Amino acid sequence: MTQAHQRGRRTWLAVAVAAACVAAPLTAVAAPVSAPAPVRAEEARADAAAACTTNAALGRPATASSTEGPFGPAMAVDGDPGTRWSSAAADPQWIRVDLGTVQDLCRVELSWETAYGRDFRIEASDDGTTWRTLRTVTDGTGGSQGFDVTGTGRYVRVTGTERGTGYGYSLWELKVLTDDGGSAPGDPIPGGGDLGPNVHVFGPDTPTSQVQAAVDAVYDQQESDQFGDGRHQFLFEPGTYPVHVNAGFHTSISGLGTDPDDVNITGGVWADAEWFEGNATQNFWRSVENLAVTPTGGDMRWAVSQAAPMRRVHVKGNLMLHSSRYGWASGGFIADSVVDGEVRAWTQQQWYTRDSTLTGGWAGTLWNMVFSGVENAPPTSFPEPAVTTLDTTGTIREKPYLYLDGEDYAVFVPSARSGTRGATWDGGTTAGTSIPLDEFYVARPGDSAARINQALDQGLNLLLTPGIYETTGTIEVDRADTVVLGLGYATIVPTAGQTAMRVADVDGVRIASVLFDAGATESPSMLTVGTEGSTADHADDPISLHDVFVRVGGAHVGRVDQAIVVNADDTVIDHIWSWRGDHGEGIGWNINTADNGLVVNGDDVDGYGLFVEHYQEYNTLWNGERGRTIFYQNELPYDPPNQAAWNHDGIRGWAAYKVADGVTQHEAWGLGSYCVFTSDASITSDNGFEVPRTPGVRMHSLLTVSLGGVGTYEHVINGVGPRAAGTETIPAKVVSYP
Repeated sequence: MTQAHQRGRRTWLAVAVAAACVAAPLTAVAAPVSAPAPVRAEEARADAAAACTTNAALGRPATASSTEGPFGPAMAVDGDPGTRWSSAAADPQWIRVDLGTVQDLCRVELSWETAYGRDFRIEASDDGTTWRTLRTVTDGTGGSQGFDVTGTGRYVRVTGTERGTGYGYSLWELKVLTDDGGSAPGDPIPGGGDLGPNVHVFGPDTPTSQVQAAVDAVYDQQESDQFGDGRHQFLFEPGTYPVHVNAGFHTSISGLGTDPDDVNITGGVWADAEWFEGNATQNFWRSVENLAVTPTGGDMRWAVSQAAPMRRVHVKGNLMLHSSRYGWASGGFIADSVVDGEVRAWTQQQWYTRDSTLTGGWAGTLWNMVFSGVENAPPTSFPEPAVTTLDTTGTIREKPYLYLDGEDYAVFVPSARSGTRGATWDGGTTAGTSIPLDEFYVARPGDSAARINQALDQGLNLLLTPGIYETTGTIEVDRADTVVLGLGYATIVPTAGQTAMRVADVDGVRIASVLFDAGATESPSMLTVGTEGSTADHADDPISLHDVFVRVGGAHVGRVDQAIVVNADDTVIDHIWSWRGDHGEGIGWNINTADNGLVVNGDDVDGYGLFVEHYQEYNTLWNGERGRTIFYQNELPYDPPNQAAWNHDGIRGWAAYKVADGVTQHEAWGLGSYCVFTSDASITSDNGFEVPRTPGVRMHSLLTVSLGGVGTYEHVINGVGPRAAGTETIPAKVVSYP
């Protein structure tokens, strides 16, 4: 159960411990098919559907006739498709939600667990006593059902009169959609608002036991739920918290202070891999940001792999980047942070650290450790040990973040900088601007792309609260300096084969902390920045992407042509993981199809911390001039069925990183590509990297690795460098090219 209290514009949420449930598949509800109608009638229905988007039941008080075990009625209105209400095994039974005020009702959506209602009524009441029937359903089939309704009410009740099974009634989710008080699509949409049930906010006056119980309950659900539907954001007000916060899948942990030291977690923030027997190579999709950690025993553990950033963190102790069992981990990202003790990365295969201070130094180097703008980083020693260090980073902007500006929520947007070194907040103040929350549209799962676009067109920024956003239209970011910020691994799933999000060729847009999950119908892209042929100069106010992640398969079948496409000049790519899935659901050479993970067409684009994996052609294709990359991590696709299926133009395989033949200027540092061809170990890639042979294209610290000899790289780059093969998994390296 979630208990909410209001103070100013903040919502304080405490979560009681609840048993974790297996999440049901998220299924779109199809609208009834009707006969063709005149154009004006079609337009009217479209306008009504666009207005019928707000789930007024989300997070509202709910009651029921009975409850089985820990599965209370609040779990059916918490926005989490992995929790449910369950009743006793008897007829009749009901569940009721209080919307708070009398509202215009337009649709009720039900997501049944296996135990469903065969016959039931949907009812409304203004006072909770006198009820009106909005819809009567007989011979229900369970699953996901949606019903258009007409009427008003403060209370909505679903009364089951005949069960479909021998069990009780069980609902994953009950949604009551309203038309925003009769508003039309062109009417203003308000900014600000509640952050929803999956944002868990704690203050210094919250009892420690309550905080610990809440974080433990989420971790119990999320520890191993790699492809589940749960999404969670923990927010800590300024203060000290003697708690242990474990980060599971799709979980973000953040402080709400102006500076990281405003929030101190004195037990620890942890990511270990006990769920996977100490192997951290699948510890994805979790983050920690804007707080200090004083860990019990002196060591903080952050054993993670891709899509698990650490930003604006002050570690008051040592930092362990490997699991407690010293199992493998496959790479991560630190930025704008300070570590007082030693960073130990003994079993990390690769890592990128940017604009930070490592007071106690760094220990442990395997294949590819890269540092830029880092105080006390180890010096360059590539090829042995494989360390690449740059004194400064270049043009960069730190990620926007949510914080408390006095009593109110706001989003701080750091300024762009160049020639950077060290953390922005260490010994000074982070430069930037503050945007109050009421200048953001606070989106909830269930919002349509049309409604989000209406809010953006009004001039609002966009805050995506935790959850899964299934959309049938493209989210269009057309206004300069718009901020799009996700909380708790907010996930956008395009279901109609469209591009999920498109950014216009305008200055200063920031896209941060968004996970794009490809749908079963192939999309041209997940995120496109700028229009084809973009030419506008954004050097004074660059577009920037921060912690943008793409998943193609794994949770379900997904298909995309080119996952992230950057057409705009002067774009900063600050940590991405673009991943064609190699495990989970919907996986296979002809199933989760995707050609390219990142395509850069714009000029003067900077990439910092690019993780791009398993795509079927060039994982990264760079067509723009004067591109710069610092750190690149790649695995080639595991699953080409044979060599004949993975050739082109007389070349065996596809390079992991391709700079187009016509490019005259490009530079990159610290690039690694690995192969493990599980379908056919005899497959060979002629080159890990391909670039034009011209003086203006310079590559530094490159390596290829055959994992256990399951596949071969003939050369590292352009026919240069030794073969990578054999069961000893020894990297082949090239210090510089040409």
